[in-house]
Amino acid sequence: MAEKGVFDRLIRFIDNEGAHRYGDVPVDLSIAEIEGKAVSVLSGNVKDGFKKTSETKPVSKLLCPLQYAPIIPCIGLNYRHHAEEAKMTIPTHPVLFVKPSDALIGPFDDIHIHPEVQQQLDYEGELTVVIGRDGKNIAAENALDYVLGYTVGNDLSARDYQVPASVSGGQYSYAKSFDDFAPIGPCITSTSLIPEPQVLKFTTKVNGEVRQQSETADMIWSVRQIIAHLSRGTTLRAGTCIMTGTPSGVGLWMQPPKFLKNGDVIEVEFEHIGIIKNKVVFD
Repeated sequence: MAEKGVFDRLIRFIDNEGAHRYGDVPVDLSIAEIEGKAVSVLSGNVKDGFKKTSETKPVSKLLCPLQYAPIIPCIGLNYRHHAEEAKMTIPTHPVLFVKPSDALIGPFDDIHIHPEVQQQLDYEGELTVVIGRDGKNIAAENALDYVLGYTVGNDLSARDYQVPASVSGGQYSYAKSFDDFAPIGPCITSTSLIPEPQVLKFTTKVNGEVRQQSETADMIWSVRQIIAHLSRGTTLRAGTCIMTGTPSGVGLWMQPPKFLKNGDVIEVEFEHIGIIKNKVVFD
């Protein structure tokens, strides 16, 4: 795991020579306008940790900050106002489903949608936690010691494969696990810059229209509690990417529902992290 102070905002990028690299973006530089600018290169990786180097390289293309995730655990029904809009009872323990690593795409990549899951496509803006070192049976009070940093996520969902119990059997993973259904980025912001994850404000927009506007203080289970729950008797590996739930304002519960269409652009923005902006492309 990277030591404290090794990076402020970790990115993965392609440089002007076509090499894939990790870099550090200081807080006074806009990541949305980072392409073409030089950044400090970091050596290492998520599993083995990062180190500073004396190199700088220009960013030709910004990539997904994680090349691979061992697993992407996702927490459902984790905002009080979202539970209210869905008229669902808050369960005793966090609702859990998982996405595969192939669902990951970069912060500005297009989201390609299979023809059979285009009818009820929905967005879910989420704070996403990246685990920095292996851990098991982690106590809630120590949970943030295992966090590499925080990124922005969008938990894409094919509602017609999720909501009807006759189709899903009450299991969410299939409806949320298609390729491209987990855009994240644009960086991984260090825990030095976000020492407390339960005070972050964020918005989700579709074609410029605000759909979700909330803050992580509305979470039912905190990041600490989620990590403790997920690591109970189970090893969380470095690089695990945890999507922590979405607030009210998803398309499914609007009257009438507002599902995503071909060409729609979804933006999710968190303070202290940045923005992801992805266009929906129906294949």
